[in-house]
Amino acid sequence: MSKAIRMSRTGGPEVMEYVDVEVGPPGPGEATVKHAAIGINFIDVYFRTGLYPQDLPNGLGMEGAGTVEAVGEGVTHVKVGDRVAYAGRPNGAYAQERNLPASLLVVLPDHIAFETAAAMMLQGMTAQYLLHRTARLKPGDTVLWHAAAGGVGLIACQWARVLGVNLIGTVGSDEKAALAIEHGAAHVINYKRDDFVAKVKELTNGEGVSVVYDSIGQDTFHGSLDCLAPLGLMVSFGNASGPVPAFAPSELQSRGSLFLTRPTMMHYTAKREDLEATARSLFGVVASGEVKIAIHQRYHLPDVAQAHIDLESRKTTGSSILIPH
Repeated sequence: MSKAIRMSRTGGPEVMEYVDVEVGPPGPGEATVKHAAIGINFIDVYFRTGLYPQDLPNGLGMEGAGTVEAVGEGVTHVKVGDRVAYAGRPNGAYAQERNLPASLLVVLPDHIAFETAAAMMLQGMTAQYLLHRTARLKPGDTVLWHAAAGGVGLIACQWARVLGVNLIGTVGSDEKAALAIEHGAAHVINYKRDDFVAKVKELTNGEGVSVVYDSIGQDTFHGSLDCLAPLGLMVSFGNASGPVPAFAPSELQSRGSLFLTRPTMMHYTAKREDLEATARSLFGVVASGEVKIAIHQRYHLPDVAQAHIDLESRKTTGSSILIPH
């Protein structure tokens, strides 16, 4: 028997139960992974609350790192004993071990520790595709990134600096502002003290930014649109404050013929070659030391409810992980 988090209903952190589960042999195309570390991400909250639906009962968690214990029929790109990491659905990473589609797995380079991998796969590959593929950024571009001191944000601050992109970050405290600056943000706005739209206009001499990266959603969406220069791109990639309310497409026209996209990593890494290229890019920039993965919170698997409470209250910075054993 193995231990895992399961939920039979949606709701608050209390719906997550620490239970015994039986992990059978992997099926065709599957692998059994014994986790050394598990990533915690805000998308896990969306599934727990029911904002993102899934069949119940079910597990939670989309990211982990560990060792391959067994492989099913047809699996050739990983083998027993390989150090691997993954990010993506189906949910179920909150577990000591699990069976999952082997197509999600990438082999870890020796220099990437399990904890680092578990903390960076979803957030790091998200930053990779957002900065390299969703927008055609070039050195000297100025972008706005909400939640700059979060897990994705701190990676993005560093990676933007590598690309020569001026990243303006928003945060909710002076402590988080200092953290974002330390990690490479060109400017940081404390939205609890300043109007971020006015500050962005001030910092850009009234021109606005070419891209806004917004994982907050409801509370920031319309303000984010107002920060864009004409023909700018609004990248809405999360709903931390709630889903974006319906709006008329004419709002994009009236603000300067803006573009809007709602991307998700699963589409950017659906092809095996894209998954491997995205992971390889992330591994490379981490190996170079240009991007460091900040693990600021560690929790034992039975304490996952506290992890969610801290995440939802915006007490966390950087990445959070679960230790399964």
